[in-house]
Amino acid sequence: MFSRKQISPLNTPLEEEKDKYYYSKYNETQFSLNNPNLKFAALVFIFLSSWLLLLLFWFPPKTTNNVAVLHLAHKTQNAETINLATAATKSPFKVPTCDPSVAVYVYPLPPKFNTGLLSRCKTLNVYTDMCPHVANRGLGQPLPKLGSPAAWFATHQFIAEMIFHARVENHPCRTLDPARAALFYVPFYGGLHASSMFKEANLTSRDELAVDLVHHLQAQPWWGRNSGRDHFIALGRTAWDFMRATDGPDFGANSLLNLPAVKNMSVLTVERHPWQGSNQHGIPYPSYFHPSTWQEILTWQNKVREMNRPNLFSFIGGPRKGLEKAAIRNEFIRQCGESTRCFLMNCGPSGASKCHEPSEVLKVMTESTFCLQAPGDSFTRRSTFDSVLAGCIPVFFSPHTAYTQYKWFLPEEVKTYSVYIDEKSPASRKIEDELLKISGEKVKAMREKLVDLIPSLTYAHPNATDVGFGDAVDVTLASLANHVSKMMN
Repeated sequence: MFSRKQISPLNTPLEEEKDKYYYSKYNETQFSLNNPNLKFAALVFIFLSSWLLLLLFWFPPKTTNNVAVLHLAHKTQNAETINLATAATKSPFKVPTCDPSVAVYVYPLPPKFNTGLLSRCKTLNVYTDMCPHVANRGLGQPLPKLGSPAAWFATHQFIAEMIFHARVENHPCRTLDPARAALFYVPFYGGLHASSMFKEANLTSRDELAVDLVHHLQAQPWWGRNSGRDHFIALGRTAWDFMRATDGPDFGANSLLNLPAVKNMSVLTVERHPWQGSNQHGIPYPSYFHPSTWQEILTWQNKVREMNRPNLFSFIGGPRKGLEKAAIRNEFIRQCGESTRCFLMNCGPSGASKCHEPSEVLKVMTESTFCLQAPGDSFTRRSTFDSVLAGCIPVFFSPHTAYTQYKWFLPEEVKTYSVYIDEKSPASRKIEDELLKISGEKVKAMREKLVDLIPSLTYAHPNATDVGFGDAVDVTLASLANHVSKMMN
């Protein structure tokens, strides 16, 4: 009737003994330090752990190095970026400074001596309408084909006097106080006036404005201080156009540079008289590039270095009248025309238009390693300065084309930037062979020297201030101040 609670049976003595055995064996195996297996395992564990720690200490994981390298690369990249940013705001060129010895006073001449002449620009040259060329303060018309229309212009080769005037008026070395001046600039547009009078048969009329200028200067109080020895004039034409000879043919020149008062002055001209020009100093012909900043100069220099130049040499020019000039020019035209390594831009009747196109001229020069610079109507050529601007190594045939002319601007060691072949030597009849003798390494060094010369042979834009490099006007003023100081002392 009532159910019974069942009771588990008790373990037998054999089972209890078995349980004790297994419990005792388990504890002994796991915890007894007297167990030899356990000791061996512990020693191995300690040894391996120590070895691993030692490896980690002496040879850190590569991931750590990678992080460090990446961090260093990041810091280096940042440093280079900072350096480039700093370089972009600091001119790499030597920037001229204005000390009292370079202080220049600009004479306020009556307009008839300079700006007043521009009102008749159509007749300022008996061969050319000068109105387009006197625009933009003498820079001429913009040339967007060549680059920025604010830096590239179709500048006339005989217009340096206008550009020089405009630059000095805006120059940091200018002083408005004549008492502080070391130099006195007389801004006479003598070249423009001379070219308008080439066909004037009356010599008195041809010389009239030059004589008036001397009378005006001698009436100024500052002229008498040093009898005009600290005065200077800049002319955009060759000295020959102002030194009419009394015993030779009349080529239309006036007698400005023959006047005794002017002989006391320093005369800056694009071509000095090699033998009678003791007071004359050569200044560069203006080319087409008139930058406002040093960045523009630097950009152009780098571009010139990278130009591909498939032509070994080139000649841009045409025949000339006169027995000697004609013979030299004809020989160059013949050699260039017969060579597969020369590019000839013949400026005779059939090709004259391209020779007056700046973009065409610079294209030929930037594609040539050497540019032949044969004397033109006189010893010098504007082409010499176009050549330097293009990085084309000039080849001269007369020392008076550059070496005796532009000593303030060109290195004394002429072989560093040019090639000289005497026009009367046998070498002048095998120009290509002579040029092939020049090694590629030498050519590279010569071109680099030309690239370095570009800033000092360039006329900066007249409206520019703080251009960050020394241009042709800066070099002229510093050199002239040094010359006048030595002469006065």
